[in-house]
Amino acid sequence: MSGADSAQDPAGPSALAAEAKESIDRLCAVVPDFPSPGIMFRDLTPVFADGLSFRSVVDALAEPYAGTFDAVAGVEARGFLLAAAVAYATGTGVVTVRKAGKLPRPVFRESYDLEYGQAALEIHRSDLPPGARVLVLDDVLATGGTLGAACTLLEKAGAVVVGCGVVLELGDLGGRRTLAGRPVRALETV
Repeated sequence: MSGADSAQDPAGPSALAAEAKESIDRLCAVVPDFPSPGIMFRDLTPVFADGLSFRSVVDALAEPYAGTFDAVAGVEARGFLLAAAVAYATGTGVVTVRKAGKLPRPVFRESYDLEYGQAALEIHRSDLPPGARVLVLDDVLATGGTLGAACTLLEKAGAVVVGCGVVLELGDLGGRRTLAGRPVRALETV
C-alpha cells in the first residue's frame, strides 16, 4: 500500500495527504550504502527543509486525528520536529520521548529490543496528566520497535494513545504488525 492507511481514510487519501506524498516523493534523498553496505537510507531532511513541503507533512499528519488529542509526543530525534510543529499548529502540548539518560527529573522508562541489543525510551513522570490523549509521531516506521515502545511508555504513564503518525513507512519490515490495534497514518510507504 502506498500513502495513508486506508483504514484512516476510507474514501482514499485526502488532498493534504496527496500533497505531502508528492513532496516526499520529490524531495526525499535516497542514499545508497548508508549507514552500511546494502542499506538504502531515505533522508527526509530535504522534505523538512522546504517550508511548503514541511507544512504539508505537518498538516497531513494531524488531519485524521483532528480534535482527538491533547498532546503530541515526538520520538527522538526527528519526531521532535514533527511533534513540535503539529502541537503548535493544533494548539496542543508537546512531549519529548527521549533516549535513556537524557531527562533530569523522575521518569517512566520502557526498554525494547534492537537487532543487536536493547535500548530504552523515557518521559518525565509529570509531563502528562492521567488520561491525556496523545498522538505519537516519528519520521520513519521500520520494524515498529521504537514506536511500539513509545506507545507502551505513554500508556504506562497513564496516557491514551489515539494513534501514530509517520512520514515514511518501510513496508517490507513489518512495523505496522508490531503496532497492531493502533491507528497508524503513514504519508508514504516504500
